[in-house]
Amino acid sequence: MYVANRWNDYELLDTGGGEKLERWGSYVLRRPDPQIIWPLTAETANWKQAEGRYRRSSSGGGNWDFRQNLPERWTISYDNKLRFHIKPTGFKHTGLFPEQAANWDWMMEKISNAGRPIKVLNLFAYTGGATVACAYAGASVVHVDASKGVVQWAKENLELSGLADRHVRFITDDVFKFVQREQRRGNKYDAIIMDPPSYGRGPNGETWKLEDDLYPFIETCMTILSDNPLFLLVNSYTTGISSTVLKNILTLAMHKRYGGHITAGEIGLPITASELTLPCGILGRWEA
Repeated sequence: MYVANRWNDYELLDTGGGEKLERWGSYVLRRPDPQIIWPLTAETANWKQAEGRYRRSSSGGGNWDFRQNLPERWTISYDNKLRFHIKPTGFKHTGLFPEQAANWDWMMEKISNAGRPIKVLNLFAYTGGATVACAYAGASVVHVDASKGVVQWAKENLELSGLADRHVRFITDDVFKFVQREQRRGNKYDAIIMDPPSYGRGPNGETWKLEDDLYPFIETCMTILSDNPLFLLVNSYTTGISSTVLKNILTLAMHKRYGGHITAGEIGLPITASELTLPCGILGRWEA
């Protein structure tokens, strides 16, 4: 298990009854989580006094209930280095997946120790946690996501972290079409990060299903890796796909051509109240 355990401004306080209780800076939120299938030991004052709670609707979706007026958004920092805007959204998310800090640490170390300029491509890049981390470590980054709103959010996170002068390009585009164009243009990257969805539909009706399309997509991405690549990272939150599947895919695709080292596993967060770990997804890493 790869555990993000260096947070100060974020804390997974407790879990149970299908919910998690989290501290985001100065505010405590309750959110549902499908992995939490154990009971809540006791609904303590922390649970009852959470500033916000996301409740699922029986008809789908859900909504936030707030005990007090929260700011529209607020800022948290990671390891006194990286800073991010937090905002409760209509889909229960806050704009950040704190468990990914385990990957940020790994990427920053790889880039800092490379001893050469590193060019990173961040695909399905969301609000830019990995983009900010790689830029902090000194890499140039191309950040690609299809949502204009989250790309703007990522730009603001880069500025919050005092990295607005770093070489980062933000691109709002269909990820698959962008990679194909980079292939035709002959552009190359030393590292590629991807967090592909379980299912998606492109602007012209194209469909993406992770089980069918991840392997050929990784093969396509390999055509835009440099001759001396540093790493390739795949994150997944798709139910039913194990980390061993990611390891097998990277072994067949990357190891055959580049050698290197492959690791895979669950990624998670420590739970303060129980000293257990909450699994939050899986990852696969290839490194030179």
